[in-house]
Amino acid sequence: MPITDVRKTAETKMDQSIAAFQHNLTKIRTGRANPALLDSVHVDYYGSMLPISQVANVSLLDSRTVSVQPWEKGMGAKIEKAIRDSDLGLNPSSMGDLIRVPMPPMSEERRKELTKVVRSEGENAKIAVRNLRRDANEAIKKLVKDKLASEDEQKRCETDIQKVTDKHIIAIDQLVVAKEHDIMAV
Repeated sequence: MPITDVRKTAETKMDQSIAAFQHNLTKIRTGRANPALLDSVHVDYYGSMLPISQVANVSLLDSRTVSVQPWEKGMGAKIEKAIRDSDLGLNPSSMGDLIRVPMPPMSEERRKELTKVVRSEGENAKIAVRNLRRDANEAIKKLVKDKLASEDEQKRCETDIQKVTDKHIIAIDQLVVAKEHDIMAV
C-alpha cells in the first residue's frame, strides 16, 4: 500500500467515526421530539425483534409529540408496550390506529445529566479518531522500515495525518457544543 493510501484510508475511517458519533447523538433526547429517538426500541413481530421503523410509520405530530402508525392492525398494543418498557421514560397513548408518544418536559437536572452523556460520547469519538491516527502512523513507519517510503515522506504524511486528525476533533467538538445547546434550550 503506497504511503498516500494510508492517509486517505485514515481520513475515510475518521469520517466514518464522525458519522457514527452523529448517529449516536440522534439517540440522545433533547427537549424536542425526534423520530430517531425510537430507533433503539424493538418490537416482537411474529417471533423476531424488529425496530419500530420496520413495523410502523414513525413521524412527528408537533414539536413535542411523535406519532407511530402501525402497518398492521394487531401491532398497536405490542408497539405501545415496547415503547413503555424501553428505558426512554416515555408514556405512549393509543388513539385508534395511531399511537401518540408525547415528550415530557425535562428537568434541569436531567438536562445536565444528558450534557455529560454527550461529552462522554464526544470523548469516545475523539479517542476513536486518535486511535486511527496512531494506526496510520504505525503503518507509515512500517512502510519506511520495509524501505517502501522515505523518511521525508514519512514526516510529510504524519504532518498531513495530524492536520486531518485536528480537523476531525474540531468537528467533534462543534457537534458536542451544538447538541449541548440543543439539550439546554428550554
